[in-house]
Amino acid sequence: MPDRLMAAIREALGEAAGWAFDHPTDRDRMEAALSAAGVERYAALPYAARPGTAADLNEWVIEAAADSEMAVPFATVHAADDDPGTVVADAFDAGARGLKLQLPVQGFAADDPRLDPVYEAVAARDAPVLLHAGTAPMFEDSPHVGVERFESFLASYPDVRVCAAHMGTYEVEAFVDLARDHDSVFLDTTFAMSSVAETYMDFDPATVADETLIELSASIMYGSDYPNIPYPYAREREHLLSRDLPVEVQRDIFSRTARRFLDGD
Repeated sequence: MPDRLMAAIREALGEAAGWAFDHPTDRDRMEAALSAAGVERYAALPYAARPGTAADLNEWVIEAAADSEMAVPFATVHAADDDPGTVVADAFDAGARGLKLQLPVQGFAADDPRLDPVYEAVAARDAPVLLHAGTAPMFEDSPHVGVERFESFLASYPDVRVCAAHMGTYEVEAFVDLARDHDSVFLDTTFAMSSVAETYMDFDPATVADETLIELSASIMYGSDYPNIPYPYAREREHLLSRDLPVEVQRDIFSRTARRFLDGD
């Protein structure tokens, strides 16, 4: 994201959670670190905290990703934008591969009716949506998140591929059940399945059984909030790698599920 926005996000997270960040934010150094860790592709996930800013942010992200062999640009939108459907449609036409909404920070829910033209644009292009739909790490009092609001969205758009970030924490079991019952529902491991999740978000990744990861490996994909994580990047994946998971399950979680989420096949 643009330097000023990245700095603002880090400042807000630092004030809210007491976290500090030392990972690089310029693209060359970020991509060098990711490549050294074995990453081939990563999703660039912007979000607009205020109405009227999404279109310019989308343009910046898409242009910044255009000459990268690693970046997969997503778009964002704000429910209070004048014409949110057009904002998203224009971003897809310019090269965005999906949509990211950071619901509790942006201040609206997944089932906000103002987003209907957005989801229609998404469905028309068979594109995926990534939502911060759960209450972790600091949004348990937010009216915009939780499994009920996510289920309401799902009832209206059952065929849109949608990922609940952070395994849906802190309502993991409920979100896992939705992934079990709906081929269109995905989960990502970001933060929640890190080896330091108990320290930073009061969640024990061991409560997600190996059997769950095996059963739903086609619906669960590895993710991270890199570079905005307050711990070494290796911590994001070392817990998953320490489990005795079949190789085919690891291939799903670390590669194939993300491809299915992006492309629908």
